[in-house]
Amino acid sequence: MEQLNIWIAITSLAVLIQAGILVALFVSVRKTSARMEAIVSDLHKKTSPILESTQAIMVDSRPKIEAITDNLLAASTSIKSQVERLDATVSDAVDRTRLQIIRADDLVTRTMDRVEETSDVVHKTVLSPVRQMAGIVTGLTTGIGAFFGRRPSEPEDSQQDEEMFI
Repeated sequence: MEQLNIWIAITSLAVLIQAGILVALFVSVRKTSARMEAIVSDLHKKTSPILESTQAIMVDSRPKIEAITDNLLAASTSIKSQVERLDATVSDAVDRTRLQIIRADDLVTRTMDRVEETSDVVHKTVLSPVRQMAGIVTGLTTGIGAFFGRRPSEPEDSQQDEEMFI
């Protein structure tokens, strides 16, 4: 029985020690809680004016921010519309320029064709008859000269006649 009394005494002592630790923990937590409450109260006192002024600024700024947002939306819509109109105008100008270049190319091509045709016509209607007339005149001159007893012309004259044909 004595051992039982010793174990009961040791257990009682352990329970008392645990109770003391729990009381010390309770006191410590209470002090810490009181300090935390003081810190929170101090923090609340210091941040409350900041939060109130921030809220007031937000309340005052909200209509202005909405107006700015609306203005930005209207400006972006207007810019988009202007860019679309500019794109249409530039596309139209490019198309018209392309058409004018095609017309100018056709005009130059037709003009060059007509110049060639005119050159061929001039060659056929003017130069060929002139050469034929020169040949006839040369033949007549040589014939008349032979009739009146002249000698045939010098080689220089024939060279001049050849140059006329070239």
